[in-house]
Amino acid sequence: MKRRNLSALLATLPLAAIAHGPAGHAKPPQAAPEQTAWGIAGDPRRVKRTLQIDMDDRMRFTPDRIEVREGETLRLKVRNQGKILHELVIGTPEELDKHAKLMEKFPNMAHDEPWMVHVDPSKQGELVWHFNRAGDFEFACLIPGHFQAGMRGRIRVAAR
Repeated sequence: MKRRNLSALLATLPLAAIAHGPAGHAKPPQAAPEQTAWGIAGDPRRVKRTLQIDMDDRMRFTPDRIEVREGETLRLKVRNQGKILHELVIGTPEELDKHAKLMEKFPNMAHDEPWMVHVDPSKQGELVWHFNRAGDFEFACLIPGHFQAGMRGRIRVAAR
């Protein structure tokens, strides 16, 4: 194509099509972290401790109990040693029960919150969580059938 024809073609394109550089792929700004009863999304720069949690097709987490101090930010590295998808979701027992029932009704429901991580078979994921509320909480896999089979663990956040 001759240079003149190329220039004429480019002149007819919308400006957005021409300005398709790296800035066009920037992620939209993230909303401020949401405070929950069980804490808030953590700042990776403030992680004081990393904990490995394994999950498998026996519908178990290892370890299945975590002890944390109020104010601590943890990096949870979650490894799926199974052959099927698993997830780790943090919450109150009531919230997890409610969400598990919703997942039974809508098994393909898309959800992606900072207090959950979905991990494909033989892969690893992570989440960073700031435990700024003392109390007893849980983590669970809410994929239909997994929660009901006992795939859950406990988190104790000791008061300062």
